[in-house]
Order: sequence, then structure tokens, then C-alpha cells
Amino acid sequence: MSDLYRPFEEESKPVEQARKAGGIKSFLSTITAGVIGSALTLGAVTYTDYFDFIKPQNDQQQTSTPAAAQAPTEEAAANIVQTSTADTASSIADIAENASKAIVGIVNIQEQTNPFSGEQGNQESGSGSGVIFKKMDGSAYIVTNNHVIEGASKVEVSLYDGQKATAEVVGADALTDLAVIKIDEKYASHTMEFGDSSKLRAGDQVIAIGNPLGLDLSRTVTQGIVSAVDRGIEVSTSVGEWELNVIQTDAAINPGNSGGALIDGNGNVVGINSLKITESGVEGLGFAIPSNDAVPIINELIETGQITRPYLGVNLADLEEIPGAYLQSLPEDVQSGTMVTYVDPNSAAAKAGLKQQDVIVSINGENVDHSSDLRKYMYSNMKTGDKAELKVYREGKAVTINVSLSSNSASS
Repeated sequence: MSDLYRPFEEESKPVEQARKAGGIKSFLSTITAGVIGSALTLGAVTYTDYFDFIKPQNDQQQTSTPAAAQAPTEEAAANIVQTSTADTASSIADIAENASKAIVGIVNIQEQTNPFSGEQGNQESGSGSGVIFKKMDGSAYIVTNNHVIEGASKVEVSLYDGQKATAEVVGADALTDLAVIKIDEKYASHTMEFGDSSKLRAGDQVIAIGNPLGLDLSRTVTQGIVSAVDRGIEVSTSVGEWELNVIQTDAAINPGNSGGALIDGNGNVVGINSLKITESGVEGLGFAIPSNDAVPIINELIETGQITRPYLGVNLADLEEIPGAYLQSLPEDVQSGTMVTYVDPNSAAAKAGLKQQDVIVSINGENVDHSSDLRKYMYSNMKTGDKAELKVYREGKAVTINVSLSSNSASS
């Protein structure tokens, strides 16, 4: 069942099976998301309890309470620097030395209960990396991965000079796995600019900087090349499955590198390191969120504290997850789709007449084989107020439902 469409269970596992979907997806067996203290990890992996602290609280896309947000001025907004990645103006050592001063360590601290005494206290739940990209109005803004700060009651930032500061979460988006936090500007002496990731080509040299395996190895520098651009990777996040557009690189990305910078030959951030493959026998397959994808999300998080997407208002389960007894009325030629398991009574779906056990097979004429297909179409092609035509099967008969999508920061 898709977590994006249903109330979260008491405890969720960060490792979920992902469907194979062409190209590289036919090679990947499992995709892991939402792992604090690690790059998101792809591969057949079973983690210890060290990684099992993530406990989503509800079906809201916004996983943390944003600060009171103000619309960013032109100075506050993140921007893309127009340079050619083919031009290498500085040595790798020079780039690493300058960039490392803007790379931070991030510690996720959560309030946990002692199972023996019943007492509550703060405990470090994992760590990751981040990049200082802007200083304004007394604050320094840092981009990182959502899974690095998800569920935190306190976020602590470690600077290159050893200083530590408590961060405030500006906003976070689980689907794109991006988050923005801020600290007092006095702690930040350096910032990094975003390069144009659309100019990257396979073979371009890049370096990754982050904190593999924790802060003891902070600001570790690894070198590699861009192995491929525009990869589509399906990941299972804390709010459901999503397909990320990523840069593939062979620069070493290890647990703790999440949220760190992938840097081009001009010293600019062209990617936010997020995923890797750990399947046995696999080496040099890391992935980063392209800067051109990240910057609009970053700016919206600064402006509003969240990402607003069209909201349908249903819980869904794909047909392969449904016991056969509930599918007996479906025509034999209906082999895929997603079933409505719950309808929010105050939602657009309820107003349009969607009912529990309706099987959605298309939206605006586009096939819906899985719940992720519906989500991807809505988020990529529609906005609040748009009308969607859903083809559903109800008690074995095809029915057309027209729904006007509402606005909600929750995933729908």
C-alpha cells in the first residue's frame, strides 16, 4: 500500500522494494529512502535498528514545522551560475579547500523514550551533510536532504572550524528529498553557488564533499566523473514512492554524504548527493539531485516553508497488494490499476463521488498502472483547481469521475 495515500503505521521500515522500470531500473532490485545518517541507499539491504528511528506521524507531505516564512527577496533566492563545466579554472585541491568551508555536518537529534525507565530524552539519531548557499538578514541558509533532518526535534550543525550551532528548519519536501535549514549568520564564513547542471555531460569531472560515516570524517573529498545524466530512479520515501531525476557519478558517496555537494570543475554545486547502490558486487554508482531541479524547490521552501501540490484526498493500494477476493468483480482484461481504500470526507475526491474500492485505471486518458503513476501525472501536469477525469471500475463496471483538484500541502 502506498504510504503517500494512507495514514502511516506506528513504525515504518526505511527499506522498501521498488518496482523495476526500464533502463537502470531493470538492474536495481531495491531502493531505500529516508535513512538518516546515510546516503539514500539502493540495493538489497537489510539495516540494523540504528536506521529504524524514522516514524512518520501522518500523511502530510510536510514532515517538519517550517519557520514563519517570508517571500525571499532576489538576494535571498538561490540562483544558477551560468558557467561551462568544461572549463576548469582551479585545481581540485583549490576547489576542495574553498568549498569545504561551506560544507557542514548535520546531526539529527530526536526525543526518545527509554524503554526501561520510561524517561524521555534527546538522542542522536543519525547524521548527514549540508551546503551553505546563502547569507541574508542575519541568517545563513543550508540545503540538505529531507531524510537527513526528517523527524528531528533538534537539528545541530557542525561548521568547518569546529563550531556548532542549532539550526531552524525552514521547510522540507519528502518527495524530492530536499530541505532547507538556517543558522545564525555569524557561524558561516563561506557560501557556495549553484552551477548549471543542464550543461553536465557524461565524462565531466566532479568531486563530492561530505561527512561519510559521521562527523569524525567530516569534509571528506572524493573525485570522479559524471557517469550519466537524467537518470530516473524510483525511490520509496516516507510519504510514498516517487521517481527522482538524478545525476549518476562514480565519485565515492558513502553513508553520511547525504545532503553534501557534488561540485563541478568551476567549484559550483551541480548536485546534492542523495543515493547510492550497495548491492553486492556493485561499485561506483552514486546519485545526486541536479542543481537545476533543486533550486526551484529550495526557493519555494524559503518562500512558503512547504511545497504545495494538487490534492485528491484518497488512500490507495495497488492491485498486486489487494487480496484476490476483493478483485473478483473486475473484468479479466483489467490487470493493473490502484484501488481506493479510503476517501477523505472533506476532499475533492469525496465531492466528486469517488468511493472506497473504486479501482482507478487512468487519469485524463493516461494509464494508471500503480499509485505512483497517478501521483506523478498530477504533480507533473496539473495544478490546484484543475479538473481531472478519472476512469474507474466500480463493482465491475467502468465509470468516469470528474474531480476538481484542491490545494493541500499533503501528498494526495
